[in-house]
Amino acid sequence: MKQKRFILQENELPTAWYNIQADMPTKPMPPIHPATRQPLGVDDLAHIFPRECCVQELDTEHDFIPIPEEVLDKYSFYRSTPLVRAYALEEALQTPAHIYFKNESVNPLGSHKINSALAQCYYAKQEGTTNVTTETGAGQWGAALAYAARVFDLEAAVYQVKISMQQKPYRSSIMRTFGAAVTGSPSMSTRAGKDIITRDPHHPGSLGTAISEAVELATTTPNCKYTLGSVLNHVGLHQTIIGLEAEKQMAMAGEYPDVVIACFGGGSNFGGIAFPFMRHNLKDGRHTEFIAAEPESCPKLTRGEFRYDFGDEAGYTPLLPMFTLGHTFKPANIHAGGLRYHGAGMIISQLLKDGLMRGVDIPQLESFDAGMLFARTEGIIPAPESSHAIAATIREALKCKQTGEEKVILFNLSGHGLIDMSAYDQYLNGDLMNYKISDADIERTLQGVPGE
Repeated sequence: MKQKRFILQENELPTAWYNIQADMPTKPMPPIHPATRQPLGVDDLAHIFPRECCVQELDTEHDFIPIPEEVLDKYSFYRSTPLVRAYALEEALQTPAHIYFKNESVNPLGSHKINSALAQCYYAKQEGTTNVTTETGAGQWGAALAYAARVFDLEAAVYQVKISMQQKPYRSSIMRTFGAAVTGSPSMSTRAGKDIITRDPHHPGSLGTAISEAVELATTTPNCKYTLGSVLNHVGLHQTIIGLEAEKQMAMAGEYPDVVIACFGGGSNFGGIAFPFMRHNLKDGRHTEFIAAEPESCPKLTRGEFRYDFGDEAGYTPLLPMFTLGHTFKPANIHAGGLRYHGAGMIISQLLKDGLMRGVDIPQLESFDAGMLFARTEGIIPAPESSHAIAATIREALKCKQTGEEKVILFNLSGHGLIDMSAYDQYLNGDLMNYKISDADIERTLQGVPGE
């Protein structure tokens, strides 16, 4: 059967991001100062982040926030991204479900991350910033940030999780191609990095360690701001361009999703695809189900606890209300480097508390099984992160096969895996394994969480 692709014209592109905070029945709890335990305002956050991002972070009133013309102009270079009906995958599964995927892998740099990188660098440039810093795991965010910084004539410094830097060296090369300085984390270039290495000389790195180093550099470098690829509210806001497009494209297809799925690290692509559809549950009485697929080895949604915790290992960030495994949690060296984060974003944590979504954990081998099937049916090699969403989609499609239900399933293909082929080599050679964290290890890392 001929594959169907739905693409919007430039004049149909969304012109505003959707801010789900305005419609949430229970607003997210505020970030707080770790010493005073008082809620933080825009001025408190603006010494780290671009000010306009701080305004967006705390905005619980405006449901739509206009996209600046200059950012829209950059979006129009590559958006809209296709919505695709996965007929071949449906046939392979022999499921009555209708499976659609939003293909963010066609974006510059190969993932959805560019959607927020352009916005954050634009706001940094507008306030006169000359330098930006960030962290990255597998490298999709670091690559996007390096490119966006070049677009807006900013100098970029990226701390990449050390184990991911070793697993995916070409993403570091991409960042350097765009002019970014790239350092493996933990490193000896910051006080936070030195302290971590002193405690554990063989620490493989985590997003928590890399965030600590990037925040330290931003706060000790003149005219420098920190940018973030996930977790915080303003990042998810920028990513809603994905779901807003998908809404229009699903209407073109004459269908509406019963289930929306995305992989989950900190929440950027899950929020991006889910929030615009979730507003119809909140406001219009829809009953779409929302599923976030996380690694079995880093299960903050399914096995973490809701606490106030730091967003980084060194404790430089504000305390954030999140489902967490503890900011000192050291994740296993799985190949889905973008999902190796200890906590969930504030909005998503509140939505999970309120029962408006659910999480599922996916073993590493199941994720690669799913990625291989998707590649062999749809012709796209997915990033290991995206393969978690594919695995969750396959689970739901097979349920439909058992029950005979003709559900419509939509998932976000957040990135391609063409720079992750060493991981696929290890899978094909039988050298990958599953990792499952014990209850005792989770209890131990949660002991260091500051709490309320």
